[in-house]
Amino acid sequence: MANSAVAQPASGVPDKDKRILRELGKRKAEIAALPIQQERRELWRRLNQLDSVRPMVYVMGSETPWNEMDVNDELVLRCESQWGRNLETALRRELYKWDHMQGDMVMDPAIEVLPPVRDTGFGIGEKVDVARTDAANDVVSRHFQIQIKDEGDIEKIRVPELTFEPADWDRSVAQYREVFDNAIQVEKRGIWMTSIAPWDFLVRLTGVEEVLLDMCERPAYVHRLMDWTTNAYLRRLDQWEELNVLSLNNDHRLGGGPQYTNELPPPDFNPGKVRTQDMWGRTMSQIFSAVSPAMHEEFALQYECRWLHRFGLTYYGCCEPLDRKVEILRKNVPNLRKISMSPWVDLDLAAKNVGTDYVFSYKHSPAVLAEDKWDPAIVRRSLQQDLKRLRGLHVEIIMKDISTVRYEPKRLWDWAQIAREVAEQCA
Repeated sequence: MANSAVAQPASGVPDKDKRILRELGKRKAEIAALPIQQERRELWRRLNQLDSVRPMVYVMGSETPWNEMDVNDELVLRCESQWGRNLETALRRELYKWDHMQGDMVMDPAIEVLPPVRDTGFGIGEKVDVARTDAANDVVSRHFQIQIKDEGDIEKIRVPELTFEPADWDRSVAQYREVFDNAIQVEKRGIWMTSIAPWDFLVRLTGVEEVLLDMCERPAYVHRLMDWTTNAYLRRLDQWEELNVLSLNNDHRLGGGPQYTNELPPPDFNPGKVRTQDMWGRTMSQIFSAVSPAMHEEFALQYECRWLHRFGLTYYGCCEPLDRKVEILRKNVPNLRKISMSPWVDLDLAAKNVGTDYVFSYKHSPAVLAEDKWDPAIVRRSLQQDLKRLRGLHVEIIMKDISTVRYEPKRLWDWAQIAREVAEQCA
């Protein structure tokens, strides 16, 4: 769990909040010290180094409908300050996940404080009309208002400017340590999230159908748009390096399971100056699901590779059906180690094309959690059939994009347990 270094309230953290956070931190530390944590780290390491023992299982806590998950008031917040409640939310969700839907989760042993980097951003963000079916759910339908229509609008996207004062980071760490009072280790953690999705960002500004048509009708405009945006991302990356605020991420995750590996950092690593080549990087182009491999390569991949070339190991994709695009990844993406696949790919073709050269980040459809009637037997058969087709590959089983469990949290608990059991049968 990574916690940004948000300043505490001016009046300080109430004693009640400190007691609550210390108890949660203490339990997190106790779980993190269990022998199973190191066992799982080793299994993830072997998977990521293409020496897997069995498929590994991971539930994406960040893509769980938490508004539907509470049982026995386990997720009820008790802190008074907003600062405390934000941290309490993250801790309670992490402990809940451990208690109910572990899969092959690894509990981190510390509270991490990120550097308080000030970032001006891209100067433009989505403007949306929102439609909700459940007022308590963060998952909503959105209609994007078009803000970029032609080349004259491209420069609305600004190059981020970053500033950072190391002393501010030191103060934040000291504040966290005062709150937790040795209940759990508090440590500095630099920026480790090096996953970007340029097209996910752009379609919020251009419209989806509009820019897909533009690839055919106005290709020069689309190329300039993507070149400009890529340069903006790269300038932010340059500044992270210049400010020396990056951190190794070979024990974190960029979208699939944890990225434990002994292959990073390389032998010339300097712990005092983390570089991008010491880290994992990731990109994706989910909106290109219906775009041909040639157009994917032309309008997305050639630009994304300017980002990926900077990193020691790379992970490509999210929920794109990449079963027919593995060859363009193989040809273009440097140090490629993991490929993510949509639940709706041709699984046999995907298995054939990925082979044993990469980790196959296999997504089981979250639709199974939304059926009118929950049937664990159907879930077990589905997983067994799919893993049989992926036999011999290096596989992680990911459950993500969960819009609903129909207010029956046990559905997700069952899924995590079933997936672990089926994966262990494949060892």
